[in-house]
Amino acid sequence: MSHVWLIETQPERIDNHGCQNASGACCRRLSSPSPNLAFVTEDKQLSRIAALLRQAEGTDNAHEAEAFMAAAQRLATATSIDLAVARAHSAKRDAQARPTQRTITIGEAGTRGLRTYVNLFALIAGANDVTCDVASNSTYVYAYGFAEDIDAVHALYASLVVQMVRASDAYISSGAHRPTPTITARLNFQLAFGTRVGQRLTDARQEARAEAVKTEKRGTGTELVLRDKDIELRDFYKGASMARGQWRAVSAQAGYSSHARRAGDRAGRRAKLGASPELAGARTALDKN
Repeated sequence: MSHVWLIETQPERIDNHGCQNASGACCRRLSSPSPNLAFVTEDKQLSRIAALLRQAEGTDNAHEAEAFMAAAQRLATATSIDLAVARAHSAKRDAQARPTQRTITIGEAGTRGLRTYVNLFALIAGANDVTCDVASNSTYVYAYGFAEDIDAVHALYASLVVQMVRASDAYISSGAHRPTPTITARLNFQLAFGTRVGQRLTDARQEARAEAVKTEKRGTGTELVLRDKDIELRDFYKGASMARGQWRAVSAQAGYSSHARRAGDRAGRRAKLGASPELAGARTALDKN
């Protein structure tokens, strides 16, 4: 997992034009620009991704679900690559074609499981060219990246966090974790779930990137474009982030359970990615500001 940095938790001031916390860190809301071809294409691709995710969630066949999940991540990566190439060959870049910072609310202070929720979000983000800073109480993160990548992370997380909670609740209810304390078992289960899902998404992303470079059209320079994108994201994060210290999903005092880790890993292997309507009511707080 890539490094995730810590930001101090402070009340945020929000108005119609943007949000700013007490330290002055800015997470801008951009006014809606006139649509252009690149972002119409992005909307179409996001619709296709959502359709693949619904198919993954709608099948009881684990192999089919895996195939749909991988296809969704590859399409998300391919869309990101296509837009990066389009940006590189465009003489005019508007604000929407540049990296941005977005605030993602994970949950209310004191909610059980916030650290493992953030861990899951960060692992999904790492597979989609998004860097995160985490509030010291894990209630929200700042996501840094291109809008299409943050949107993809948002969609994936919204489905997976529900699946993670349901799977861990079922594991705890079965009593299979005993005599390990419930809090320790739940923590280890959810950490392993996130690690496995993150690895699956990373594998699909790497496959999609390799395929894009292999099949690129003459003159597009996909590999160079991706390298330039990485540099631009790194520079943007360096200039925008005000984080101090490194965030960790678990403390040194947290207990360990190999049984719960194995169970969480198995659940992560079986996880389906989707955004079906029946999940909406059960989702954790997840706001885009």
